[in-house]
Amino acid sequence: MIHDRDRLSRTAAHEAALACIEAGIEAARPARAMRAALDRSGSELRIDDTTLDLDAYTEIVVLGGGKAAAGMARAVEEVLGDRLDEGVVVTNDPAETERVQVIEGSHPTPDEGGMEGAQDVLALAERATEETLVLCPLSGGGSALLPAPVEGVGLGELQSLTEALLASGARIEEINAVRKHLSVLKGGRLATAAAPATVIGLLVSDVVGNDLGTIASGPIVPDESTYDDALTVLERYAIDPAPAIREHLDGGAAGEEPETPGKSHPAFERTWIHVLADGFTALEAARSTAEERGYTPVILSSRVEGEAREAAKTHAAVAEEARATGNPAAPPVVFLSGGETTVEMCGDGLGGPNQEFVLSGALTIDSERIVLASVDTDGSDGASDAAGAIADRETTDADGQARTALAENDAYSYLAGRNAVIGTGPTGTNVNDLRVLVVGNSAE
Repeated sequence: MIHDRDRLSRTAAHEAALACIEAGIEAARPARAMRAALDRSGSELRIDDTTLDLDAYTEIVVLGGGKAAAGMARAVEEVLGDRLDEGVVVTNDPAETERVQVIEGSHPTPDEGGMEGAQDVLALAERATEETLVLCPLSGGGSALLPAPVEGVGLGELQSLTEALLASGARIEEINAVRKHLSVLKGGRLATAAAPATVIGLLVSDVVGNDLGTIASGPIVPDESTYDDALTVLERYAIDPAPAIREHLDGGAAGEEPETPGKSHPAFERTWIHVLADGFTALEAARSTAEERGYTPVILSSRVEGEAREAAKTHAAVAEEARATGNPAAPPVVFLSGGETTVEMCGDGLGGPNQEFVLSGALTIDSERIVLASVDTDGSDGASDAAGAIADRETTDADGQARTALAENDAYSYLAGRNAVIGTGPTGTNVNDLRVLVVGNSAE
């Protein structure tokens, strides 16, 4: 899975960190999660602890999107076979399917392919009847891959706004509050389009705390955000959108556009959600791998957020404390965390939150016995082709280049030049960041 792993495994601690990363990504792969959650016996379909009678439906379709959507759709095909009629999913990581159409889109900035795919998803949803069962595989990346802008807003305008939001340092919940109010699918609108069908969400979560309204911008769950919330986000981060976007949001705040559907909408009486894998799925697998290798595993949190370089300093402090005092655990120990950090762009370099985390952490630690690794589990960290990075104190230099690279948001260039970048290619899943800090004993 990890490219050039032998080259990256400079020490036993490096090797342990890489093994934990691979185990975490593998555990969160959608096919594995779907196989564990779905089972069919004749006309009965089991999803976790729920059983559906397939004979109660005249039609079964698949509608969804996200980085893992194609793999999830293929897993549904394997379970349902010829009982599945058709479907459409949009992804940036396509896979071969027989009955579900897979349309390729772009992430993190939406493109024409994603917009056309989202329109196909909407069209099939609107054809659903009370006798239709809609299975919705959704995963991280669904917000960008299912753009479906409202009437009057063009793709180019949506692309510019998305890039501005991503560069602003806004939290994902804030970004999605804006996205929901510019889409005909997000914020529960896919569920209302499919009503009165039965809708079952099959989710791979990339959201801290598994907020259902944030995963893929919540296309099949009630939405509590408002047009006013969207406008507040733009004001908070000093983002000036295209006139068409401003006009639509202002009109919605004034009551001229319908709000996203809330809990009282009847569509949600026939909608059920199952989260099949999330960040903790990856952390548990990494924990088992660390333990198998003789380390004491400690999961710090699955909900780490905030600026990546600042989060790194806290993690490094925990590792240094363990090395110096044996608290909260004595070496050899592996500290693990998940969640989603962000980067506020101040320079014009190349990188992403996980690479900035590693570079900042390597600049913070004092001990040669600590190795830091961090990846985005989808295989793409920010605006780079890397999944993340791995480093120790020796990775950074003493002449200030590392600090300059961090200040210019150019972690990728610096780390790649020192053979510290982790590449995986698209992994077919997305459960956010996975961070591993290995504190070795004196022999490592």
